[in-house]
Amino acid sequence: MLAKAGVASRRAAEEMIDAGRIEVDGKIVREQGLRIDPETAIVRVDGVRVVIRDEQVYLALNKPKGWQSTMSDEMGRPCVGDIVAERIAAGQRLFHVGRLDADTEGLLLLTNDGDLAHRLMHPSFEVQKTYLATVNGEVKNREIGKLLKDGVELEDGPAKVDRFQVLEVGQGKSLVKVILHEGRKHIVRRLLAEVGHPVTALVRTHIGPVALGDQRPGTLRVLGRDEIGKLYEAVSL
Repeated sequence: MLAKAGVASRRAAEEMIDAGRIEVDGKIVREQGLRIDPETAIVRVDGVRVVIRDEQVYLALNKPKGWQSTMSDEMGRPCVGDIVAERIAAGQRLFHVGRLDADTEGLLLLTNDGDLAHRLMHPSFEVQKTYLATVNGEVKNREIGKLLKDGVELEDGPAKVDRFQVLEVGQGKSLVKVILHEGRKHIVRRLLAEVGHPVTALVRTHIGPVALGDQRPGTLRVLGRDEIGKLYEAVSL
């Protein structure tokens, strides 16, 4: 199972078992050749969960600006479904975890793991998302950050950020980093507009432990074993 999950070769996996680095259902395993059911057993390597299900797919997409976060679009606008069309044609049933509005670019997760997707979208698990926003106006006032952290009253109730950082200021604009676990529609844009700094460009760079990195717009990459394990951990699976 460890070899199939891409953790290590069989020989190296045996050495890891001998070294006490493998846990099954919460207990360190040192017995070689232990039989497990990969569908139900919870296996961890150095504390990070290993997931192996042949049929399950975990992808990171850098959604381009102007594209819809949907698998199809009645109006014929470009959408996420166009990017994964070949995978869907091959029989993969993918869906997006949450969404980004058309004018926002950045990280969107695609999977067919319903349990994980549901929990990542549920506010009770408080998975943080990180955004870089270019806004109108030079944000020099520390009060803005305090206001956003304390909470701002919006038309559908109060909302706040977990962290706020000003990265660059100049020529009537500012680049700011916003970290929050809210998932309401247009939440970053609405919060920043409410404190007097409307957004002109917005990119999501992180969802929990998964980072966009230098991935180009419109490209997909398969999540690594560590990333999947950390996502499971983030939502207590």
